[in-house]
Amino acid sequence: MNRALRRHWKMLRHRLNRTRQVDNGDRLLLAEATLRLAAARVQLATQPFPRIARRLGGFITPAQARATSASEMLTPDEQAIAAKIGWAVTRAARHVPFGAVCLPQAMAAKAMLARRGIGSVMHFGTMRGEKLSLAAHAWLDASGVEVTGYPVEASFTEIACIP
Repeated sequence: MNRALRRHWKMLRHRLNRTRQVDNGDRLLLAEATLRLAAARVQLATQPFPRIARRLGGFITPAQARATSASEMLTPDEQAIAAKIGWAVTRAARHVPFGAVCLPQAMAAKAMLARRGIGSVMHFGTMRGEKLSLAAHAWLDASGVEVTGYPVEASFTEIACIP
């Protein structure tokens, strides 16, 4: 057996052992996160973003988003669910065979939270990158619970939100 194949099998065994350490509820959450990430990736590849944004709820200003978040309080159980969803999405994103960067993660987590009746706000920001290019980032919070995309670099300027 060649070295690369041995390394592959060793990594696969390690992942299977790690999966056994996760309880059944978390496994189901990870499976849902994986499916939601795949759905978000397909949406982003096949539909224009303005259509996706309308389906998610349409854009509002960051000031409107802060007012919305301040008026909605989560129960301790909902806060725990939001944090667990954030964990599942970011963990699943590391292991999917496609690029699951900030936007698909935020979309997946938003859908998972909505399914459970928990409101969230998706934030979009930009910063000037090297050689005059723009860098963009998306992050999601649920009434103060940092779900995905955190920490956000201070150099990002928030430009829009989707509640």
